[in-house]
Amino acid sequence: MIVIKKNLCIGCGACVLLCPEIFQINSDGKSEVISQKNQKCAKQAAQSCPVQAITWNA
Repeated sequence: MIVIKKNLCIGCGACVLLCPEIFQINSDGKSEVISQKNQKCAKQAAQSCPVQAITWNA
């Protein structure tokens, strides 16, 4: 399961630019997960996250 650590997210939008089908910016200006379907893209977004806010829970 793809998870955003809200306390770390700075709302830069890198994950949304890479994987708009998985992430979106919510009304708080933080990223949120909207789909669990493309794990490969989510991994790329996690690697691009400047604050390492994207993780997986088994």
